[in-house]
This record gives sequence, structure tokens and C-alpha cells, in this order.
Amino acid sequence: MKSIFFAATLLLVFSLKAQAPVAVPIPQEPHHHLVLENDYVRVFRVSVPAHESTLLHQHDVPYLYVSLGPADVINAVQGKPEAHLVMADGQLGYSPGHFAHIARNDSNLDFNNVTIELLHPQGEPRNLCAQVAVGASVGPCQETVAKEVAGMTTLRQFETTEMIADLVRLSPNPEMSVMVPQNPSLVVALDGGQIEIVPHGKSAKTLTSGELIWLDESSVVTVRNLSKKLSSYLQLSFRDNPGGTKP
Repeated sequence: MKSIFFAATLLLVFSLKAQAPVAVPIPQEPHHHLVLENDYVRVFRVSVPAHESTLLHQHDVPYLYVSLGPADVINAVQGKPEAHLVMADGQLGYSPGHFAHIARNDSNLDFNNVTIELLHPQGEPRNLCAQVAVGASVGPCQETVAKEVAGMTTLRQFETTEMIADLVRLSPNPEMSVMVPQNPSLVVALDGGQIEIVPHGKSAKTLTSGELIWLDESSVVTVRNLSKKLSSYLQLSFRDNPGGTKP
């Protein structure tokens, strides 16, 4: 009888495992669209129409996500209770990854964001001028107006040992501004404005909401707000970490 009971228990365990959903890699999740990949990041545009859900998908590395428009979704992490996530337009969030989840959009609005996988070890996260990572330590918030650059305001949001996230605001129709990224940088437009970015020696690129560009270290870049309203973008600057390896 003990042998029969043991065999039945094993059969039940194997049956439950066989029925458990299997998470797909992010590139195989049809609501995630790869738009950029290099040694530092892998970036996806995410769009989940109203009353639709993603497949169960796996996040293996830390990542940032920024909402394009207001977000109202259910975050169903495998093995945990569901959580209701509400975000404002342009709000930035951070996750250490290493889990699988489903994003379910029960609202009447489409859910859109940019998900930025961080491919180097990040170390401890620290919130600065925004609550980006839940439970992270808090550092000083210093808003600095770049006096040498007319019409440009920089607000430091968040950092890890590997990366700094700045929110940059451009006044309506400012003069052309010049910036020189001291580190490799990713720029993501956050609203419906039009931001013209011209890396030295390259063609101009106009960014609208959710569009992005990679900037090389120490490259001279000109920036201009082409719209008649305040425009903003997220700039991620990556510290050069020769000792770091991709997880």
C-alpha cells in the first residue's frame, strides 16, 4: 500500500508540473518588439491593447520600464498574488528581474511602454529625485538647470553602480543646445513633442514619444525642441565598468 501511495504521489507531482505554464523568452512574447540591442541594453517597445494580456514571459536580468501614457495593468508574477500597477505618463520604474509574469490590461486604454533590459550587473539601486525602485535606498535630489545650455533642465531620477537615469526637459522652441555625453548613453523621448538630435557627423534624427537613439561616449550632440510645448526625454548614461560581465 505504501508503494502504491508513493507512486500515486509522484504521478500527481509530475502531472502538476506538466500542467504548469512555461514562460517564453521576451523576444518570443508578441507584445514586445525589439528596437535596439548592444553590449549594454536590449530595448523593447511594448504595446498591450485594452482587455488583452501578454503571454507568460521571463525576465532574466534587471530592467527599467517607462510608461508612454497612463498605465493601469495587472502584474501577475508567477507564484505570487496579482498586483494592480498604476503609472503616470512618463513614469519610470525598475525591477531586478529574475521572474516570470503576465501583464494583463483590464482597462479601456491601450498599455504602452518602453522596457530597457540592463545587460551588465547593476549593483544596489538608489532612488534620487523619483520613486523608481520599490524599497531602494534614497540619495540626494538635486535639480540643476544647465546654465550653459538655454532651455534645458536636468533632473536626476535614479542610479545604480552601472547606470544613471536623468529626466531632461526642453522648453518650447529653444535655441539649439549642445551636449557631450561623457558615457555611452540611451535617449528615449517621453511625450508627444518632437526632439531633434544630431550627433556630430551624422544625420539628424527626430524623436517622438517612445522613440530612441544610442549616443557614443564623448560625442558632440546638438538637441532642439521642434514643438511648441515642453518636451522631455529620459537619458540613461552607462558608467564604463571594465570589470563587469554580462549575467
